[in-house]
Amino acid sequence: MSALTTTSPVLVRARPVPGDMPQFEVPNWRQRYGVVAGITGRGTGGGRGFDFSLSGDAPISQVMGRWQALRESLPGFHALILGRQVHETNVRWCESDEGWVQLDRTDGLATITPGILLSVTVADCIPVYLVAPAKRGVALLHAGWRGASAGILDQGVERLIEYVGVRPSDIVMHCGVGICSNCYEVGSEVLQAFGLRGDGPGPWQLDLRERLARRALSLGLGGVSLSEWCSAHDRPGFYSHRASRGRDGRMVAYLGFPAASG
Repeated sequence: MSALTTTSPVLVRARPVPGDMPQFEVPNWRQRYGVVAGITGRGTGGGRGFDFSLSGDAPISQVMGRWQALRESLPGFHALILGRQVHETNVRWCESDEGWVQLDRTDGLATITPGILLSVTVADCIPVYLVAPAKRGVALLHAGWRGASAGILDQGVERLIEYVGVRPSDIVMHCGVGICSNCYEVGSEVLQAFGLRGDGPGPWQLDLRERLARRALSLGLGGVSLSEWCSAHDRPGFYSHRASRGRDGRMVAYLGFPAASG
């Protein structure tokens, strides 16, 4: 494989996947690396659409039916793992789970096992996809401002270095669908968490994907791309906690290498 190098992030727009469930794939990753990387969307048909929230108003049987439909739409996976997200930096290593599994107090997941599909739920926070293509290691992170400023990206990279045996330059990163800086107004406590100071009176605007990209490049990652989609102002297709004033549902970002068939 040729060296993975970059001097600046690349902007990309996730591609819709044909099918009944609204899904978007990270462009070219399946073809280039053989990895399944994507996110669900809101969909059409009115109401809350394809809401995957486990703490919303929808009957749990209905929500679990959507999770089952997601698994069925992505063949080659014997396990789908989700963390009970708490906006912290705990990244769990996953090896031999089966079925649908939820791990307590977990905002990041990592594995080298084919057939394990990692997932996080988002509705403005950034899903961060990490792939070490040569060793087929993956990590998926849920990065809001608390997790991003506290170093969840560092933790995800460290899991791949420790368990997969790669260097930072062997890892590529994509920051997926999330809120853009134009739609994300924050107070001084958020800026301070990133070591920033705002000019003039607040509120200020923060670009979470840009902050994550800066950190990725400082860590020496081999490639960085950022989604052009905004969960807030592209809300007809996605969910946004902020734009809906807390009423919206959740999307599922997912990542994994499928098991070999046969």
